[in-house]
Amino acid sequence: MNFTDVLRKGFVLEWSEDDCNDCKRSGGRCGSVGDEYICFCPDPPHSKTCNDGDKLSWGMNLVIVFGAAGLTIIAMVLIYFIYRLYRNRRYTMSSWISRNISSHPSSMSDLENAVTIYGVRIFKYSELEKATNYFDSKKELGDGGFGAVYQGKLRDGRVVAVKRLYEHNYKRVEQFMNEVEILTRLRHQNLVSLYGCTSRHCRELLLVYEYIPNGTVADHLHGEQAKPGSLSWNTRMSIAIQTASALSYLHASDVIHRDVKTNNILLDSNFCVKVADFGLSRLFPNDVTHVSTAPQGTAGYVDPEYHESYQLTNKSDVYSFGVVLIELISSKPAVDITRHRHEINLSSMAINKIQNNALHELVDPFLGFESDSMVRNTITEVAELAFQCLQSEQDMRPSMEKVLENLKRIQGENGYSENTEEMEIPADEVVLSKSDPPPLSLDSVNVNWICRETTPIASS
Repeated sequence: MNFTDVLRKGFVLEWSEDDCNDCKRSGGRCGSVGDEYICFCPDPPHSKTCNDGDKLSWGMNLVIVFGAAGLTIIAMVLIYFIYRLYRNRRYTMSSWISRNISSHPSSMSDLENAVTIYGVRIFKYSELEKATNYFDSKKELGDGGFGAVYQGKLRDGRVVAVKRLYEHNYKRVEQFMNEVEILTRLRHQNLVSLYGCTSRHCRELLLVYEYIPNGTVADHLHGEQAKPGSLSWNTRMSIAIQTASALSYLHASDVIHRDVKTNNILLDSNFCVKVADFGLSRLFPNDVTHVSTAPQGTAGYVDPEYHESYQLTNKSDVYSFGVVLIELISSKPAVDITRHRHEINLSSMAINKIQNNALHELVDPFLGFESDSMVRNTITEVAELAFQCLQSEQDMRPSMEKVLENLKRIQGENGYSENTEEMEIPADEVVLSKSDPPPLSLDSVNVNWICRETTPIASS
């Protein structure tokens, strides 16, 4: 076709008069593209009028549709992640109550009145308030950075220790849940038993433990109950072995105590050990070698590598236990600012004395280190083991299982026998999986462990 001839001769455009009038009234001009009628408007052409709603081209409409869809998807993803973060934070504080909530009262008011949940009795605040004579200061057994402990007597006649977490402690809910979560999963003769607690929605967070009447190891070594020669070396060896046994069990159960110290090692009337205070403890995943977390613990006991690298491992407990061993040997506190500045930390003093063959300057003179060869040999070997535990690099320290094994070997080789009758725990209960439910009755926390102080079967 010759377009020049067509234009010269002219041609006729045909469309509906009504359509064209509508187009003009809307501010457009009538026209066509090929065989299709078009209303040309100030913005892109429309199919009929400038006001028919089809204001944008097909391409622009497509861009808007996909853009809106993309923004919607992004918003939904953000909402999902915010929800998961919120849900995970709530889970860490309430999973122990909510896991099997279907088998327990569903409302929080019913939950407050429940007798037990997962083997842990839920006490009413008023009951514990009366048990402690309204938290009478005369009933206070001790206090720390996170709470005070009071002696109390329940309506059934049992004497208990009630920990009252400080209200100003912003981590008190986390520490409260830590203790409940961990102590309801574990059974060991040298771990303190948890009898119950208040609901975490109660006006105050209270934890109820078995009452251990003989104070702490710190009290007997360098505290209010310390007397020269009051703790024989034999008794101290027994304390070391029982504490190591408890920590080895914790590590096998994927728990890091994180605050091992003589103030957290309780003694009953037979000087048997009960390791306590799990507020800082961490459940340790099976498939990782360390957990990155801000250093927490007590000055003088904190693993230096953990303090520098923020990497918590079970070897951090090993370091703290090394300090405990030195305390048992020396009867000195872990930190003493009255000592020479290079010896303020007991660990630094011990390493220096051991490396310079001056162990005798570190040992408590009332232990018979100079007069009893068996005591001297045993203390020397325990000091060497403590030296290994206090290595600055975590990889250089033995495991807690190895420490326990060596302590028992040292005791046996030097003529001591631990006369301890223990309740046998089935092999499948020695390590409790983090996914297993806790015991389902209070009987599980009222086990009568039998323990006696170790006695020598030979003397030098």
